[in-house]
Amino acid sequence: MKPQPEATEYKADIALLLEGTYPFIRGGVSSWVHQIITGLPEYTFALIFLGGERGHYGEQQYVLPDNVTHLECHYLMDANTEGHPTPRKGNAKAFDAQRSLHEQFKSGTPVPPEIMHQVFSDLGRPEGISKEDFLYSMQSWDMIDDSYRKYCTEPSFVDYFWSVRIMHAPLFQLAEVARNMPKVRMLHSISTGYAGLLGTLASEQRGIPYALSEHGIYTKERKIDLSQAQWIHDPTDQVSGTLNEQVGYIRQLWIRFFEALGRLTYQKADPIVALYQGNRLRQLQDGAPEAPTRIIPNGIDPGRFVAVRKSRPQAIPKVLGLVGRVVPIKDIKTFIRAMRTVCSEVEGAEGWIVGPEDEDETYVQECKELVNSLGLQDKVKFLGFQNVNDILPKLGLMVLTSISEALPLVILEAHAAGLPCLATDVGACRELLEGASPEDRALGASGAVVPIADPEATAREAIRLLSDPELWHQAQASGMARVEAFYTLDSMFDAYRDIYKQGVKH
Repeated sequence: MKPQPEATEYKADIALLLEGTYPFIRGGVSSWVHQIITGLPEYTFALIFLGGERGHYGEQQYVLPDNVTHLECHYLMDANTEGHPTPRKGNAKAFDAQRSLHEQFKSGTPVPPEIMHQVFSDLGRPEGISKEDFLYSMQSWDMIDDSYRKYCTEPSFVDYFWSVRIMHAPLFQLAEVARNMPKVRMLHSISTGYAGLLGTLASEQRGIPYALSEHGIYTKERKIDLSQAQWIHDPTDQVSGTLNEQVGYIRQLWIRFFEALGRLTYQKADPIVALYQGNRLRQLQDGAPEAPTRIIPNGIDPGRFVAVRKSRPQAIPKVLGLVGRVVPIKDIKTFIRAMRTVCSEVEGAEGWIVGPEDEDETYVQECKELVNSLGLQDKVKFLGFQNVNDILPKLGLMVLTSISEALPLVILEAHAAGLPCLATDVGACRELLEGASPEDRALGASGAVVPIADPEATAREAIRLLSDPELWHQAQASGMARVEAFYTLDSMFDAYRDIYKQGVKH
């Protein structure tokens, strides 16, 4: 390991490796990144942003805090321009190491450290495998041809050849970014994928600590995207959109590529952080070693909701609220169907759908037509985007009918505002409503969990909570206690402060 530079040469304490998020995209993971930076002012940060095509990103959406000392941006899809081909032999030893790496990927076993070190040392170097060697050398041609003959189950060599070239081209740019990024004490990637590989490369090259945090599971999300991607041409005329054996070889090749990037990241990173137990188990399933995995949930500032709680009326409002975008993944239609039963059983009940309607206009129209067809025009209201603090005191129950979630902040905010919740059994919702540990579960349920796409169960639980004031107030107290005990910003900051403290003292 090379000796570390003097402290005065460090550009920042931590390099945050960000793929397609902060500071150019608002909300979600970007909001979390901004929280971490502003919440830990004692550390300095260098931001390394990775994007696809430059034209897909607009103006910077965040004013960078004073403890951000560096920002650099790299657009991986802009790096695929090729020069004039020139014949070259290629480094046989370096390509042999690449073959060994790919065989390890196929076996699903961890890559031996010596192979990882050799491959990452060779990548992008003239004495190893330069980009030109990868594009034009006989060694590269032989490797691609050999893999095609051994493994490809589809007839088109042209599709296979160009797929391999396209998926590997950004790796040479990442190797260059890793070598030239500013000197920092540790690395922190906010996903696997290309950002995760950049962290793996830089950690291997520099011998510095590397932490990984995953909000969603990148590999799972890429599988879903790739199973439906129209730019990948399957041998049949129809793509099922599923991940079964009918998915074509080229599509599976891309999926395996991102699975391999994830395993490399898991092998190098320590700690490996998930938001909740379900995602931690998915990380283990995808190849993460158990020892470095840990859970750090997102948090909120409960103090921000004190005034909201005080403005809540004494009587329980008969209003069910769904706060979220009007898009299919939120399954607004199940909420609407459930409201038909609720309104027939609970006098004066209403359903409010609170969130932007500009993302999927067709789906919005379908939802409004469903309201009309069920005769709920006076009962179910579309309020559009609102300040959530103005809405929360007016609700008697927060409802999430989503078919997919991670750790929804809207549940934490509702609990902090003294509002029980009803949610589908996705992501961390069960943990948020029933508890994640024995100590947490001892607080009691702060609402109810129901199956996905089940309007009858949703209505039944909503009626039960709204019709029993004692049960409702128990759920209210449990939710407020749960947020205060396990989901505060301070607890999240303390957890990451510990990670950074260990890393920067290296």
